[in-house]
Amino acid sequence: MQNNFPIVVLLSGRGSNFQALTQRLSDAHICAVISDKPEAPGLEFARDHGIKTFAFDRQDFPTKIAQKEAIYSAVDSFKSKLIVLAGFMQIIEAPFVERNLGRILNIHPSLLPRHPGLHTHERALEAKDEEHGCTVHFVDAGVDTGPVVAQAATKIAPGESAEALAGRVLALEHDIYPWAVSNIARGEISILGREVSYSVRCRAEADGHGFRIGREACPQAAETNGA
Repeated sequence: MQNNFPIVVLLSGRGSNFQALTQRLSDAHICAVISDKPEAPGLEFARDHGIKTFAFDRQDFPTKIAQKEAIYSAVDSFKSKLIVLAGFMQIIEAPFVERNLGRILNIHPSLLPRHPGLHTHERALEAKDEEHGCTVHFVDAGVDTGPVVAQAATKIAPGESAEALAGRVLALEHDIYPWAVSNIARGEISILGREVSYSVRCRAEADGHGFRIGREACPQAAETNGA
């Protein structure tokens, strides 16, 4: 069954979420890891685990767009069923997003729609939020505005530093991302337009893990009854 659901991972750095996927992913397999940074530690980890790697160095291309187009062509060549972003630090061009709607997945270190963009942990503390966490979402043409799949939350401790909070949120990411990808691979999570649906089994799993799905996560994520 694994060979029937290939995924491609895009990363720019160490790819800790990619490493979590290699350890916890089920019902899917990573067929390639692609990076815009040849020195990305995540590439070495992939090679050590027998996964194909491809790197596209900016200096090898006349323009940034040319580099991106080479990356997109490499992704397209694998005909994967899901494109998983794991710390990929490039803005993805709208035409690539549009032709892959419902097939690009990202994880963001905040409880969207709160704190899109960068420096989320510092912003959560500055806003005196009571809780913080991470969000798995499908990618659209906006900045962290795609349909929400699931969220994992934690209470912010009094006097907690941004570094400590970031570490705890990262641990949540390593739990929820493989869970979400695995459920998409099994067909337990699906998307039609901007509506994300969940099977009964998936809803029970989410409840057991303490993950928020559907409207429990945020108003933009609609939950429907699945099989």
